Amino acid sequence: METSPETPRVLIIHGPNLNMLGAREPEVYGRATLEEIDAALFESAKRLGLALETFQSNHEGAIVEKIQSAMEKCQGLIINPAAYTHTSVAVRDALLLLNVPIVEVHLSNIQRRESFRHTSLVADIATGRISGFGARGYTLALDGMAGLLQL
Repeated sequence: METSPETPRVLIIHGPNLNMLGAREPEVYGRATLEEIDAALFESAKRLGLALETFQSNHEGAIVEKIQSAMEKCQGLIINPAAYTHTSVAVRDALLLLNVPIVEVHLSNIQRRESFRHTSLVADIATGRISGFGARGYTLALDGMAGLLQL
């Protein structure tokens, strides 16, 4: 889809181990691969009139740098920090640099999991949070982001 400079740009960041979706604990995370999730997101973005970029890394520093690069380029950010949700002050601090809506996504309901997963270091700075809907949580987040951007 051709996008104009006025088209709202949304960055989606997938954290560590999400490149292994479909193979990694499918009873917890589902059978959809990251490629399938991204394909559905690009279809939804087209329907919603959004320009979309997706990014996945297993490296905290790469995620921090991607967030920093979004400062001037994106009108919204959707992030599944995965394990960094519970451990990364660096990811949290990078998110604090942004002045755009942020939606935190988790495939599983982290409140129903091990107690160490109950704490999110980004929940209090996220505009919204979606948890427990599997792969569909990402498209729900994108729909929500379109609403936040008033499309």
